[in-house]
Amino acid sequence: MLEKSFLADIRKMLSAARQKAYAAVSSTMVDAYWQIGKRIIEEEQNGNEKTNYGTFLLKELAKHLTIEFGKGFEERELRRIRQFYQTFPIRDALRPELTWTHYRILLRVESSTARDYYISETAAQSWSTRQLERNINTLYYERLLSTQNKSAALRDELHMEKVISSDIIKDPYVLEFLGLERPTGYSESEIETAIISNLQSFLLELGKGFSFVGRQYRIKTDTKVFYIDLVFYNYILKCFVLIDLKINELTHQDIGQMDMYVRMFEDLKKTEGDNPTIGIIFCAEKDHTIVKYSILEENKQLFASKYRLVLPTEEELRAELEREKQLIREQIESRN
Repeated sequence: MLEKSFLADIRKMLSAARQKAYAAVSSTMVDAYWQIGKRIIEEEQNGNEKTNYGTFLLKELAKHLTIEFGKGFEERELRRIRQFYQTFPIRDALRPELTWTHYRILLRVESSTARDYYISETAAQSWSTRQLERNINTLYYERLLSTQNKSAALRDELHMEKVISSDIIKDPYVLEFLGLERPTGYSESEIETAIISNLQSFLLELGKGFSFVGRQYRIKTDTKVFYIDLVFYNYILKCFVLIDLKINELTHQDIGQMDMYVRMFEDLKKTEGDNPTIGIIFCAEKDHTIVKYSILEENKQLFASKYRLVLPTEEELRAELEREKQLIREQIESRN
């Protein structure tokens, strides 16, 4: 009978070899599609005096390739391959970590800046094609940048060049992956339970550098015991991040409670070398008047962000982001 350790070693070797083989095949096909796209463009340019030559070329090419190589080379796919070359004209800039499916998804992103961000994060964070598509559909990049001006203003104020807390906070957070879609309301406990059940997806939505610390995290003073809904640690900022879930609109009591949690955590839990603790209140709705005239306005470690349990349309999400940007612009103008 084979020893378990021996069998495990062989399995590990085979799995690693298969992964390398898949990666090599994927990279080869991406390179081939890039070359095909380039060759199509060259042929179209050579025949640009002929009426509708480009359309004719792709139709005829699709017929021949389908006969010889089977499905996957219909005219629509050839148009996509041509677009691939036009979008990524520098061959050496292609990332070997990305598959052809990744690049097909990226072709839908019109902004070159957003597209570069998604490419970089997909390679760095090993996003699957499903994760990439989800992040594009929920405007992950745009939501992260919705407070860009505020972050820049705070950085100038603090005379800092490094990453600061507001750089990682999104507003709103989209939590459609929790599967809480029925029309009736949910309790904070139910949302919390759903987050723990979908922790990997939640960490992806939170952003880069987060690791889970605890749920209903117990913090004890001399006279009382308190429980914080969710606690994370961000290794980029080197600080703890506390999250308090609220199923209703943000209130000044919620803000006061989070301020107390952060102060207690700083005093009782933060260790040497940790940066100041961040507190985020996840609320169903928030009144910007309360935000403006509360400690949230000046406290650089406290934040309030809306969450959406159902995936909004792109138009709804863009409108919400534009409202946030306008409020940030007004806040910056009022300071100057």
